[in-house]
Amino acid sequence: MKVQDAADDARSVDAVPGCPLCDGTGGVQVWRDARCRVVLAPEPFAGFCRVAWNRHVKEMTDLAPDDRAHLMRVVFATEAALRTLLSPHKMNIASLGNLVPHVHWHVIPRFADDSHFPQPVWGERQRDARPAALPAGFLAALATRLAAELGASA
Repeated sequence: MKVQDAADDARSVDAVPGCPLCDGTGGVQVWRDARCRVVLAPEPFAGFCRVAWNRHVKEMTDLAPDDRAHLMRVVFATEAALRTLLSPHKMNIASLGNLVPHVHWHVIPRFADDSHFPQPVWGERQRDARPAALPAGFLAALATRLAAELGASA
């Protein structure tokens, strides 16, 4: 299992200076291949992951069809692994890019008692709540599940 947090691994030859997903990994890297990566994001929601394209690309349709299919396979594998490991009430999957115009997907386990549920994580806070603690060994278990579904991390 290879869990990384090295910004150098996120950089590519077509990186855009100032883009947080070009300048760094965007969180604790859990899985990566030549095209994209999965990170545990530094967000106040337990298990919040991002799946980011390694090269700076603005829109999904800027990717070749096989690259789009690959990225979505990684998104769905991440969702399935999070569901298995955390048993959330609901999963949210979103790709916005208004603030960070670099192709990436948010894969967010939601719990009925989280601070914003049932609103989006970017919506109005509904209650005071701390993020649920991740289970012991969560990162290793997530990396193992992703590698089993997608192949070993590069």
